Amino acid sequence: MRIQIFTAVLALMLIGGCTQEQQNKISRVVQNYTGTDGVLEIYAGDKLVKRFIKIDKISTAISTNGDTPRPYRFGYGILDSNMNMQADAGEKKVYFEFSDYATNYIFYGHP
Repeated sequence: MRIQIFTAVLALMLIGGCTQEQQNKISRVVQNYTGTDGVLEIYAGDKLVKRFIKIDKISTAISTNGDTPRPYRFGYGILDSNMNMQADAGEKKVYFEFSDYATNYIFYGHP
């Protein structure tokens, strides 16, 4: 029990000494392992035109040499064709991409 408490306190101290970006990276690693139940909504002006549900994560594309982010994001999720926030029969998991610059979108955890 004492070792577990010591490990937890040590982990908190190490995370506390990290920059905000390092803390965000650690959080994303944990989230990638545990998964999320994200929702991605795509808008044309003020109108909702596409919704993807049950998204584990959205990733930023990286250049072939591995050090330059590309201007789009991608992921996998269920295309919610009837936009009822449920995975209905016939609604399949799909791959999607969207531009960081030209796409109006909101990504959030399913409430």
